[in-house]
Amino acid sequence: MTNATPEMPLAELLPRKEAEALSAAFDMRFAADLVAHLPRRHVFRGELTRMSRLEDGEHVTLVAEVVSASARRMRSRRGQLVEAIITDGHGRVKLTWFNQAWRAEELVPGTRGLFSGKVGFYRGDAQLSHPDYQLFRDEGDSEEAIEKWTNRPIPIYPATAKCTSWQVQRAVEKVLEMLPEFPDPIPPEFRPEEHWTYDLALRRIHLPRSRGDIEGARKALKFTEAFELQTALLQQRARSAQQPAIARPPERDGLRDEFDAHLPFSLTEDQRLVGERLEAEIAESTPMHRLLQGEVGSGKTVVAVRAMLQVAEHGGQSAMLAPTEVLANQHLRSITESLGPELSKRLMPTLLTGSLTKTERQRALLRIVTGDARIVVGTHALISEDVQYEDLGLIVIDEQHRFGVEQRERLRRKGKASPHVLVLTATPIPRTVAMTTFGDLDVSTLRELPGGRAGISSFLVGLAEHPHWIERVWERTAEELAKGRQAFVVCPSIEPGEPGEGVEAAEDEQAAASVAEVLEQLREHPLLAGRRIEPLHGRMSAEEKDSVMLDYAAGRIDVVVATTVIEVGVNVPNASTMIVLDADRFGVSQLHQLRGRVGRGEHAGVCLLVTAAPQESLAYERVSAVAGTLDGFELAERDVELRREGDVLGSAQSGGRSSLKLLRVTKDADVIAEARLAAAELIERDPELRSAPVLRESLRRLSGAERAHLEMG
Repeated sequence: MTNATPEMPLAELLPRKEAEALSAAFDMRFAADLVAHLPRRHVFRGELTRMSRLEDGEHVTLVAEVVSASARRMRSRRGQLVEAIITDGHGRVKLTWFNQAWRAEELVPGTRGLFSGKVGFYRGDAQLSHPDYQLFRDEGDSEEAIEKWTNRPIPIYPATAKCTSWQVQRAVEKVLEMLPEFPDPIPPEFRPEEHWTYDLALRRIHLPRSRGDIEGARKALKFTEAFELQTALLQQRARSAQQPAIARPPERDGLRDEFDAHLPFSLTEDQRLVGERLEAEIAESTPMHRLLQGEVGSGKTVVAVRAMLQVAEHGGQSAMLAPTEVLANQHLRSITESLGPELSKRLMPTLLTGSLTKTERQRALLRIVTGDARIVVGTHALISEDVQYEDLGLIVIDEQHRFGVEQRERLRRKGKASPHVLVLTATPIPRTVAMTTFGDLDVSTLRELPGGRAGISSFLVGLAEHPHWIERVWERTAEELAKGRQAFVVCPSIEPGEPGEGVEAAEDEQAAASVAEVLEQLREHPLLAGRRIEPLHGRMSAEEKDSVMLDYAAGRIDVVVATTVIEVGVNVPNASTMIVLDADRFGVSQLHQLRGRVGRGEHAGVCLLVTAAPQESLAYERVSAVAGTLDGFELAERDVELRREGDVLGSAQSGGRSSLKLLRVTKDADVIAEARLAAAELIERDPELRSAPVLRESLRRLSGAERAHLEMG
């Protein structure tokens, strides 16, 4: 087909069944979608894939050698069971099929091939049930066949049970033959001289002839990806800077000085320095766009309140956007308490969430539109069309990774002038991630923690080797409760058999710990007799959640059994014990956040990370990394290193689709930095990209999810 284009539907280029399979598996509809589905790696027929790091529930494609294959009749049911063992020279994986005896004859020991399926573990051994495979066969004695067999790499694509890597490979080969040359999104003067063209790199990544082809293609495509990312971020930043803010310089003996005078503690040096930076930026007419990152308990909220007061001194309003109603309620209480009765009366901190009654909502909306409420705290309700601000001067976004760019922009447009923006995150972010994810924001960091905290001890409780240790967990909990302390118990799911709430639930057959089951078990446990134990999860109403947290904070509840709804913001100084069940179901940053809920007062905290993951697995390694250090910044680097195909740009963690295809933020910092310099030069010269129509069109076609990731902040 000579008139094929990247915009052409796959159904017009491939057989109907192939096009439908790709659409069902990957939501691919057009040729461009298929070509953008890059190989995750390449293998050679003479090489074998390491099996030692297989993850339970992941879909894998292995290059391996058959050790044995046999068929036998089953005892408990009719039919035959075929079992085969494959190896990579270091580990072994069992393959099983029911009633397919012919496979035992086909899988001759010593044969090598590609084996694709979903990993499961039985009695500690990895296995694939009903996997697909493609054996390497002799393709003839011609020199061309021998060369192809020994030297040409095999691309391994992200695949599913119904659409294997080699099916994707065949489809890509067919479509690439029909498509004309791909235009390069990078203007020639910004493409490094040693790089291949975009068209050549794209074709060689899919159809490599040698290792050199892979290296050359990856180098050019990584730079392309980094350049597009940085251009999108810097273009967003340039557009924001064109819309002036109202300059609000600090007033001598104003609201902020009054607030500082009544603080029961001294600001840390980090808080003071960051506060000075915010003071200077809010005093300018160029809108501030700043990310404030800091460990749990480093005092980010105090810094944000001082910035709000500087805006309020000029009659301006601040809106604080929180991801959950529990957190919004707590922020309001915390801000009101820190302001004290006199300042609270003058500034009228106001809550706006979806669960307010009609009367409460109308009262809040009136305070906001008249400007009486100088500080507004809420959830997505702050963005509703009927919410109007008298003079919105500062937006504070808590835990930015929970929000998309569209939500941030809708709130920003509610200001008469461009509001200043302050983004808070308690998840420490490596430099390269910050540069890639929050490229339109300046970054400030609070590393110093306030004094007076007793600290946290963390332990990994490995049930795979020591299943009886779970009883010691409840003994330890009872010991802390006997001292008058309180405990959190965190579970991945709410009800038995359900996927996790805000976690990366593994796709295996083993059920995750649930709030409902654990709550019942603990209430009946003899060591916890007489203790008040209550649930807390996202399916409860806002009133129910707030009631539980108020009772917990007041000491009327001993143990809260919760999901990740308590991950951020919950502050109970008397809570000393954090138990995370099935800790391998959570990401590194999530575990660090959860751990930060305890040890916040004068009592030392203890965090027990309970996992049944095998010691050699990546899941176990993640949990072990958290238990091994309290340094959130070190863990943030480790988190990104441990994620493989995870989404480092969004709220999804490891296991989901990545917005990055080839680029890896921890390994490609130099590429990102080089691309950022080039993109900055282009944006300064041509902010609307009129001289780069291919790039402009490429950025315009970004999906909503990708653009939200690119422009996050």
